[in-house]
Amino acid sequence: MSNEFYLSNPLVHRDRRLGNMPTAWAKQFGCTDIRPLIICRGPIRKEAMDVFVEMGITHFGILLSEKDSIVYRNAIAPELRSLTHPDRIHRVPDYSGADKGEREQRIKQIINIARDNNYNAIFAGYGFMAEDEAMVAAMEEAGLTFIGPCSRTVHDAGLKDEAKRTALKCGVSVTPGIDNGTALTLLKKHPDVKALQALVAEHKLAVDAAILSDTSVSLEDKADLVLGASYKSGIDLYTVDELCVTLTEAVGTMTADYPSNRVRLKAIGGGGGKGQRILGVGESARTAELVREILNEVKTTGVGDNKNVLVELNIETTRHQEIQVIGNGQWCMSMGGRDCSLQMHEQKLLEVSVTVESLKRAIEQSEASGQAQETQVLKQDLATLTAMEREAEVFGEAVGLDSVSTFECIVDRDKHFFMEMNTRIQVEHRVTELCYSLKFSNPDNAEEYFVVESLVEAMILIAAHAKKLPRPERITRMNDSVEARLNATNQALQPHAGGVIESWSDAIEGEIRDDQGISLHNPDTDVFMKYTLAGAYDSNIALLLTVGDTRLETYERMAETIRQTRMRGKDLATNLEFHYGLVNWFIGQNINARPTTRFIVPYLTAVGELKQRANDLDIQYAYKHICRATLGEAEGDAHTALAETLQRKESLLLRPLTELLQEPHMLSGWLSVNRDCYTVIEGKICWNENPLELLNDTYHFLNMDYVCGDSPPAAVMIWDHDNAILQSALSFYAELNARVGSEDWLELCSILDSNDPPKGLDADLWHRVRNSHRGFQAGTDIIALLPSIAEATGFYDLTVNLDLSIHIPERLAEEKLQATMAKVLVPPPVASSDEILSESGGMFYSRETPAHDVYISEGDHFNAGDPLFIVEVMKMFNKVYAPFSGTIAKVLVETDGSIISKGQTIFKIIPDEIAVEVSAEDVAAQRLAATNNFLQHL
Repeated sequence: MSNEFYLSNPLVHRDRRLGNMPTAWAKQFGCTDIRPLIICRGPIRKEAMDVFVEMGITHFGILLSEKDSIVYRNAIAPELRSLTHPDRIHRVPDYSGADKGEREQRIKQIINIARDNNYNAIFAGYGFMAEDEAMVAAMEEAGLTFIGPCSRTVHDAGLKDEAKRTALKCGVSVTPGIDNGTALTLLKKHPDVKALQALVAEHKLAVDAAILSDTSVSLEDKADLVLGASYKSGIDLYTVDELCVTLTEAVGTMTADYPSNRVRLKAIGGGGGKGQRILGVGESARTAELVREILNEVKTTGVGDNKNVLVELNIETTRHQEIQVIGNGQWCMSMGGRDCSLQMHEQKLLEVSVTVESLKRAIEQSEASGQAQETQVLKQDLATLTAMEREAEVFGEAVGLDSVSTFECIVDRDKHFFMEMNTRIQVEHRVTELCYSLKFSNPDNAEEYFVVESLVEAMILIAAHAKKLPRPERITRMNDSVEARLNATNQALQPHAGGVIESWSDAIEGEIRDDQGISLHNPDTDVFMKYTLAGAYDSNIALLLTVGDTRLETYERMAETIRQTRMRGKDLATNLEFHYGLVNWFIGQNINARPTTRFIVPYLTAVGELKQRANDLDIQYAYKHICRATLGEAEGDAHTALAETLQRKESLLLRPLTELLQEPHMLSGWLSVNRDCYTVIEGKICWNENPLELLNDTYHFLNMDYVCGDSPPAAVMIWDHDNAILQSALSFYAELNARVGSEDWLELCSILDSNDPPKGLDADLWHRVRNSHRGFQAGTDIIALLPSIAEATGFYDLTVNLDLSIHIPERLAEEKLQATMAKVLVPPPVASSDEILSESGGMFYSRETPAHDVYISEGDHFNAGDPLFIVEVMKMFNKVYAPFSGTIAKVLVETDGSIISKGQTIFKIIPDEIAVEVSAEDVAAQRLAATNNFLQHL
């Protein structure tokens, strides 16, 4: 079978059967009696299935949601390709339910499935229910082993308000804000102990009367106690409107105290980007609107739901870092950190390991190169990591952590603040387990031990054996690792569901590819099987990881992995090109750069500017102009020969350039790693490197290298006749460099400018050499089109400072330009002036919540910026705002929950102003002017 690096990568696959170990001490930790039911989806489901098999666990099953295949037909779970026993596949409407009632029903259904099918354990992975305290408690009460933190830990650490209170008690620094909005709301209506006691009596709530009378307990904590009892009884003691008033007041107070900072609103049970919104400076009036959005998104709008929302100061220059922790209820230890700052809309994109070993290596390299500021920052990062790891262990012990969890922090220069603890395994857990393994040794005999390299395996061991497990030793595997989330998003990183993957190249050596089983080939034909990307849950397709001894080596391997990846399909959009551009941006700038969580949108805006400029250039016109200028005063046979040469080289030169002009993320990466290849002198682009060697590198960068045979197809590689010209040129210059002893391109050009032959070459040969040089270089001026785009847009203004912070030009932070460039990267569907179209597919909602009025009705007038409808796509609720002013003539989609497609007409409208369309002639004139401007700089 092919695809061996996917099927049997030794970095993630091994024999984990402890029952086969040579010592009795190790054998006792075998887990073959565990019979788990997997109740999550995504790559973690496939990973768990693999780990179970490798541990010798033979009886396990999965839940299979019908939601994906209903929303997107034929979106069948690829795990079914390996789990072929129908009695181990259990169908449910969805994984968590739409509200509290459905959630409780789903929990009962899971328990019944487990009992009826002889499962004794539940694995929830990083699914949304993994941090549901009620679900975990129900599994425990049913006698099922929950493979993850117990319900007490989930309550104390997983609920964001409880976690912040625990952190304060432990001496862990937290972000300024309030975590008890619901308690404050209740105390407005029932302001003292006597009123709370009366409330308890009125609703017959199960509250310990002694605690209510205890003067050492704060009034706010007593209010929280009453609220907790009300949630268990399924009643509301406050309304959402009342809560919104309290939170609006809290936002106002925070804005007054920190006038230059934005404010973050965060549901206590959110996660993975859900249930969070940021209020801009001066937007406190929108608090109620965003609170309702949050509650709707995390599905806590029902009677008896805990609707608490945290109000936190948004640290504007923050980096998002997290510490992996693991414990068994008696001991707790950290396993290094991960930097997750490269994210957008709270969705992580690229996650990088942060380890003591890596930072020490980086410090050594920085000191050796004399980079004083960089060294200082790296040393501070090492001190911050050490402090966060220590606090994570203290916090884990305080909450009795008995599985794996993540201690999440924000880092602001030399300060850090605890945000929350995620009481589940994280999507990016592989980043940690590739850097560290756990060595469990017999306390009575150090010669008896076993090593665990999988966090999923560690979770199962703790669930099965808990306190019998001794505290392990942390062992270094690799210094660095990085993970890129391959998502179904367009070039502006907006969700794009429903596409079909028709082909996907095999994983290469050094690539770790985690998917849902999409890459499993047909067992009979060994051919990739088509897969429809569902959109009911999230946009993730796969997780791509690489490792190395240094961060630079790790990034270079990631760049090579993405370079060699070929993925094709119908209506398919992914962020693969984005990752290629981003990884190469860091390689070209400084691999130790410290981006904040606000980096990606300005970076995307810069890429949009590249695309806008590229759209304005006519490469065919430019090449023809260059050809005319090159022919110049050539006459007779010389003119004919040179004209033929330029014609033969047209496809050689223009194919890779056209590809880069069409793919702005690829262009970003190319410009980043080739910044030193040219110099601008008096407004002209002058090459520091042989343009033909650069062209050869460009074909390689685009994965268009020449390969003999029928694979890959000619459309995706350099054509054979073009390759013959290029290889002939490279051989010529290699021989010439050897003959004349030149060290670099500039020196060689200086030698070639002279009529006098260098030592060892006669005049006739030198004449022919110089003519060959002119022929080989003819037409290569067109390559300057690429750096000219960077110079015209100020692309290199986005740069890494000496202190590793990133300089973001003011223009790239302007919201208007950001929105404009997003539309350049992904032009909205072409609409008539009398209609509003959906820019993406998904589930349609006409109102904030079922209790609210619709945003807009037939006959209503709307202004630019007014909300019109909501599209739920890939677990996120995206509010759609009016791009201009007008009146609704007809509503074409009315039913909430309707599935809509990209480009579907939602409203017929009467615009206040008729849009003026730009004519094709005007567009052509604009391109001509931009191209002539480029030609003037050659």
